[in-house]
Order: sequence, then structure tokens, then C-alpha cells
Amino acid sequence: MAKIFYDKDIRLEVLKEKKIAVIGYGSQGRHQALNIRDSGFDVIIGQREGKSAEEARKDGFEVISASDAAKKGDLIILTVPDELHESVYKEMMNNITEGKTLGVCHGFSILYGLIKPPEDIDVVMIAPKAPGPTVRSTYIGGSGVPSAVAVYQDYTGEALQKALAWGSAIGSGRVGIIETTFTEEVETDLFGEITVLCGGVAELIKAGFNTLVDAGYQPEIAYFECCNELKLIVDLIYSGGLENMWYSVSNTAEYGGRVYGKAIIDDSVKENMKDMLDFIRSGRYGRDMILEQRTDMNQLKRYRELEKDELIEVVGKKLRDMMKI
Repeated sequence: MAKIFYDKDIRLEVLKEKKIAVIGYGSQGRHQALNIRDSGFDVIIGQREGKSAEEARKDGFEVISASDAAKKGDLIILTVPDELHESVYKEMMNNITEGKTLGVCHGFSILYGLIKPPEDIDVVMIAPKAPGPTVRSTYIGGSGVPSAVAVYQDYTGEALQKALAWGSAIGSGRVGIIETTFTEEVETDLFGEITVLCGGVAELIKAGFNTLVDAGYQPEIAYFECCNELKLIVDLIYSGGLENMWYSVSNTAEYGGRVYGKAIIDDSVKENMKDMLDFIRSGRYGRDMILEQRTDMNQLKRYRELEKDELIEVVGKKLRDMMKI
């Protein structure tokens, strides 16, 4: 059974007299920094000059370079995208000295060696299970989003408590912080994104839409049936699990889904998923992703261009504009 921590389990005093440097002021950085400051901690921002730096100053933060922020900070939280971790860390590394704590929101760069931290610091992770704006909006509403916590390196003996204090400061201690490892977080996160949440769902939607259109049905009707209504189903699952969804839909939908859904997502799909998990666990996907990052994401850019004008995108935009959905 996984271990879950709540605010009552967490010692905030391990960070109370510390300076917290949030590196990057994008989606996660901005909203985590605001929550941490509102929780009573001393926060500075490490951010290159530009629009994000201006926004941080408007929000009332001291903004300095990543290197200077690492020098001043006791807990240095790296919130920039994965592909920037290596270069940003190199800017800071000489200022991340003995006893400090390096925090990441995703373990990819640590697990795959893009960042090689010295042995005399703590290395921890808090991975919020929601986009940055949701981290902020739930906090303001008196709740929070669940997070995963992991310790990669415990030099001081207090690495876990520091990570938990960070998690509590962004609001996750209100709802639960689940303990994991860097390896488990990275591999399950990549697997979920590829096979279900992003890749799997997107391909399933497109396959259903294109099957109906190819059979002569109106693209607009196909869009509603295979894409637009998905949010209604996901909301039901999110609020009460799969059984809540089955309870809430019609008997016709439940019968068709329960009985014949397995004819679509069959054992061959599960075998493909197992192959993808093996691909991830072997490190081959990580190496593939690192190569993509170092070639300016050229393959990803090519796929963006190929898919941005697909019929489902054209029809969806037209319907959303016409019907304000």
C-alpha cells in the first residue's frame, strides 16, 4: 500500500527560515511560487530577462539570474521544461553548494543523467498531478492537487521532510502527497502519457472520428460523438471512478461499453502497451527523447505541422467558434 502524507505529518519548520529559489516563471513556476509565498515562505525567482521576469516582478517577487538564485537559495526548485534542465543546471551548478537542496517537478533529467548532482546536497522531487494554474486555483479555493514525493539523494538526513514541506506549501498536503521513487515516477508518467492520457486518447479519438467520416457520416456529428462528449465522461470518472461513470450514463451506453469495449481495446492493445513499457524501462525512450531535445525537437515540430490541419481539428475549431463550446 502506498504511503500518503498529509499536512499533519509534515514539519514546515525545516523550511521556515530558509530561502526558496524557484527557477523558471512559467506555468508551474509562477503558480507554485505564489502558493509557497502565500504559505509564509521566503521566495525568490531565478529567471532570464523577458516577459516572464516582468510578470514575476509585477507579482512582487525579487527576480535575479538562475545562478544568483541558486547562490541565495537553500531549496532550489527547478520548474523549467525538461529540455532546459541540463543547460539551466549548468548555469547554477557551481552555486549549489554543500547542504543545499535541489528540487525537481519531474525526475526525467535526474534519472537519465542530464543532471549529475554532487553528493553533498539533497535531491528531491515534488510532482504535482495537475497543470500550474490548477495548482494555484485549488490552493486559493482552500484545497490543493495531489503530488508525488521522492528522494533521490539524502545528504542532510532531512531530505524527505524538506520535500514534504515544499509539497505542503503548494497545497498538496491538504489532499495527499504519495510517496514514490524517481524511477517509478518517471517510468509511470511516461507510460501514462504515451499509452493513455495523451497518445492513446488522441489516437482513439481520431480513429473513431475518421471511421465515422469515412463511412459517410457528417464530420460535425462525428466530432460530437467521438471528441466533444469526452469531457463529460472524464468528469464523471474523475469525480467518482469508472463505476460512477457507468452508473451515470444510459443503460444502452453502459451495455455497449462494458460488453463490446473490449473488442476495441483487446489483448493486442495490452501487448502493445507492454512493449511500450519495456521500451521505457530499458532507457531507450529516454535516450530517444534526449536526442530529440538536442536536435531542436525537429521530429516533434514535423508532427505538429503534419497534424495541425487534420479534418478533426478544422471541424472542431468551426464548431467551437459557432457554438461557443
